Amino acid sequence: MKVKAEFKMNLARSITLALLIGLSAVALSSLSARAQSCQTSSDLDDATRNTVTAAGQRYFGLAARGDVASMRQNSIPSLASDFGGIEATVKDHERDLAAAQATVKGVFLLDGSTPSPHDEFYCGVFGKSGQTANSAVFYLDNLPAGKYGVDLFDANSPQGRTMFSLILQQVGTDWKLAGLYIKPGQVAGHDSNWFLTRAREYKAKGQMHNAWFFFTQARLLVSPLPFMGTLATDKIADEAQSVQPPDLPVGKTVDVPAGTTTYKLISIFPQPVGNDLDLIVKYQSADISNSNQTYSSNVAVIKAIATKYPEVRDAFAAIVARAVDPTGRDYGTLLAMKDIR
Repeated sequence: MKVKAEFKMNLARSITLALLIGLSAVALSSLSARAQSCQTSSDLDDATRNTVTAAGQRYFGLAARGDVASMRQNSIPSLASDFGGIEATVKDHERDLAAAQATVKGVFLLDGSTPSPHDEFYCGVFGKSGQTANSAVFYLDNLPAGKYGVDLFDANSPQGRTMFSLILQQVGTDWKLAGLYIKPGQVAGHDSNWFLTRAREYKAKGQMHNAWFFFTQARLLVSPLPFMGTLATDKIADEAQSVQPPDLPVGKTVDVPAGTTTYKLISIFPQPVGNDLDLIVKYQSADISNSNQTYSSNVAVIKAIATKYPEVRDAFAAIVARAVDPTGRDYGTLLAMKDIR
């Protein structure tokens, strides 16, 4: 299992609300033949629940102390061999974790003993309309056969609320670290509900692009893991579907003319930067080696976006254009809204 270290916006680039809506639809359908078994905290016997929880608390303690060496030593081999992402994540959040008190928010046991290209773990009780308050679904691709624990923590400190989530794999009698996700519970002091309220306000104004972007941010803040669906995420996805503009690159590329050149947009999404919320635009580029030329292209794309979607001027502090070459490398340029003419 290749697990990203943190749910930063680089992961959000590939997980769009179109996918989230699809996941909601899956939850409403009959369970897939490939669905694996899952137990929630209330399903587990005391010994198993306590063991998985204790392992998670131990890894939280190591992260809070910045002891990445011990974390790596207790990781599964595939993660230990590529541990840079975990180290960077722990360092990025050292102030958030150092004085934090961790509270267990959820424990799950995923039994993936039968390998599959796409595993779906349905946890808890589902109703006729899909998820319930205590259910969850995990979607994981190419998961190696085994048993996995999921520990979800809220880490509260003077810095605010941080979601600290662990994926553990059972190796013998030990629970080894298989993945770590750390993300803020708020952006610029605002939680998911705040973004939901703003999204609905934009919808009422007929600003469907802004509404879509703010529903996206609301969903990111309510979900501790990018591959986990809950009743809350499904509700946001369903509500977002009603405002999804057809001219955004969601599951497709979109052409945007700028002067004599037409650019193919790959994705557009919000990204927190300090106390600001910026709009990130990724587009295809054959070559980014000439930085001056790429900068000019980025500026042209930024201006084209501000022209095509003028409402974003009211919702975001800046637009960032990122030219992406065929290898996946990118080159970015930021312009504050006040500087976009």
